[in-house]
Amino acid sequence: MRGFRRVLGRALACVLALMLAGCGGQPWNDPYPGADQDQNTLYSAFTLRPKHLDPARSYSANEYGIIGQIYEPPLQYAFLKRPYRLEPLTATKIPEPTYLDAEGRRLPADAPASRIAFSVYTIHIKPGIYYQPHPAFARDDTGKYRYLHLTAKDLEGVTRLSDFRYTGTRELVASDYVYEIKRLANPALNSPIFSLMSGYIVGFNQYAKTLQKADDELKAEEGPKAYLDLTRYPLKGVKVVDRYTYQIKVRGKYPQLLYWLAMPFFAPVPPEVDRFYSQPGMKARNISLDWYPVGTGAYMLTVNNPNRKMVLERNPNFHTEYYPSQGEPGDAEHGWLKDAGKRLPFVNKVVYSLEKETIPYWNKFLQGYYDASAVSSDAFDQAITFGSQGTAELTPAMKAKGIQLMTTVEPSIYYMGFNMLDPVVGGYSASARKLRQALSIAVDYEDFISIFRNGRGIAAQGPLPPGIFGHQSGKDGIDPYVYRWVDGKPKRRSIAYAKRLLAEAGYPQGRSVKTGKPLIIHLDLTVGGPEDKALLDWYRKQFKKIDVELVVRATDYNRFQEKMRKGNAQLFTWGWNADYPDPENFLFLLYGPNGKVNHGGENAANYNNPEFNRLFREMKDMENSPQRMAIIERMLAIVRRDSPWIWGFYPKDLTLFHSWYHNAKPNAMAQDTLKYRRIDPKLRARMRRQWNQPVLWPVWLLLGVLVVFVTPAWLAYVRKEREPMRAPEPTAARRTDQRAT
Repeated sequence: MRGFRRVLGRALACVLALMLAGCGGQPWNDPYPGADQDQNTLYSAFTLRPKHLDPARSYSANEYGIIGQIYEPPLQYAFLKRPYRLEPLTATKIPEPTYLDAEGRRLPADAPASRIAFSVYTIHIKPGIYYQPHPAFARDDTGKYRYLHLTAKDLEGVTRLSDFRYTGTRELVASDYVYEIKRLANPALNSPIFSLMSGYIVGFNQYAKTLQKADDELKAEEGPKAYLDLTRYPLKGVKVVDRYTYQIKVRGKYPQLLYWLAMPFFAPVPPEVDRFYSQPGMKARNISLDWYPVGTGAYMLTVNNPNRKMVLERNPNFHTEYYPSQGEPGDAEHGWLKDAGKRLPFVNKVVYSLEKETIPYWNKFLQGYYDASAVSSDAFDQAITFGSQGTAELTPAMKAKGIQLMTTVEPSIYYMGFNMLDPVVGGYSASARKLRQALSIAVDYEDFISIFRNGRGIAAQGPLPPGIFGHQSGKDGIDPYVYRWVDGKPKRRSIAYAKRLLAEAGYPQGRSVKTGKPLIIHLDLTVGGPEDKALLDWYRKQFKKIDVELVVRATDYNRFQEKMRKGNAQLFTWGWNADYPDPENFLFLLYGPNGKVNHGGENAANYNNPEFNRLFREMKDMENSPQRMAIIERMLAIVRRDSPWIWGFYPKDLTLFHSWYHNAKPNAMAQDTLKYRRIDPKLRARMRRQWNQPVLWPVWLLLGVLVVFVTPAWLAYVRKEREPMRAPEPTAARRTDQRAT
């Protein structure tokens, strides 16, 4: 019975402990330490480990989400203003180019592009900007670097960056920017923008060859441990003027260079950091610039555990920067100017947890453990409904939680392209144009957006998405070959009209008038698996509406790329995300000399219209102006008539955020937006407790079951314990003995 009493007592104690815990401050399901409940920390997630955090190699959105908070190029995008525009970050002002002719003589600012042989950009950076604490800057009492000449013995016991005891810092100088530009040409890094920049930065191609030769010679002399010191090799087109000034010299007129100066490719990398990470034994320990970036930005990466989490913490050396005081109409009403003039950043720490599946991420967002969330397909119906005007709105359940919705159109386009070299769908004759126009009408992208995108998109009217100079909305912005303007909105032309165009193209009822054979179009694309069957069926249905047979040729991405390079595709699906918010970055996709087959460029349709090409060359070097707008309108009229693409759609991004998450205005071009976000941790902690109250009725039920089933046994036990002690009756043998006596 004592064992029974002990077990029963422990069970009741456990039940009581659970009940008391439910009355405490921290929810039972909180995935974070209790000490972090009220901390000024932003919580988010990642699904895949960023492959590159080195600014010379990184070119992916998930990578930029990290390094954009750490590295500071000279320019940045204004956080609130639209259309997107540049402003100084570490630079004192936006540099204005100096134009030179072929003999090096200075030209006036309004010189025609044909006379400009070189453009020189002089960038002045602000003094007093310092790097985050880092071992590469640590010096001993004599002023010598502590960790730039490490031996194998020095690295014993070192497994991560924090194992180095000492850190230091130093001021940002112009030579750090020059050093990073040199790194873009280093063959060992394979920077994704080297080929592009080699066409502009003077001496860039030759510099890469110089570095390759020097590296080969060093390795021949010193072996694989040889270090290539880029400071010893000058680059003709980039030079240091003084401590805070450097120059970039490019061929011709290239105003788009300013946009590149807002990207991490052109952020500073100190030579001593590069040398620190290049030491033997570092790479084997994952101690590298690809793993531990070093910058002057608002945050620094303090934890990089790809199997669990990544942590950004406030850079204690971050320079003075303030929240913007100006935006666009409507920003004040959204509360996006409440923090005007306050010092940045607002959040002390950002924690990214690994989430491989969307459902756990979504559930944690609803519980308040993530501060913002995209809307996945699995959760779309739970979060979003559509109003009478077809606009996305929050469901009542989301509104009840105080969750807010932000919708923005991304500077991107997804389209179907015709191979203009193909003998059936290509060419520039009237019949070829009518064939492509008919197919463009038949493929109903409004229907596609509704079915496959949950309404997250806008049917495209041309290659320029909203927010890009040259894009027009309303009646003047429609493609008149595919749409009509009816009752204040674009209306896709009828299938009957498309069939008429098809007949005029030589294919009445989908058959060739020359051969009598049915028209068969081949669509090349990459698909993920059996789940894409509905999409492929939808494509076939669109063409069937005008009696055209579509044959889908699904393949893997490598095979698809090969077909595109060789021009073996007839019709294909593709997309483009803006590198920078300039029409040149989209219209160059249709520029003849960028043709993929003949020139290896990004013009996947191999479109080559001489008049469009001429206008593109005139437009690409211009500043935004009414004159540039007029040229773009002429270019759009040409490509709409020729129809080298079925324009597809501009994707919409839907973001949800909680009531404690402030300054949530999206900015598709800026990489450094975390410094503007603000969290109300006390409100968050209160809402988490409210939303995650433990469900105690099962505990009470368990307690009731225990009472019902245990009480009889307990009472029997008590009665037994309370009975008086009685003398035992004598045994038979004993009674016999007594009688004999």
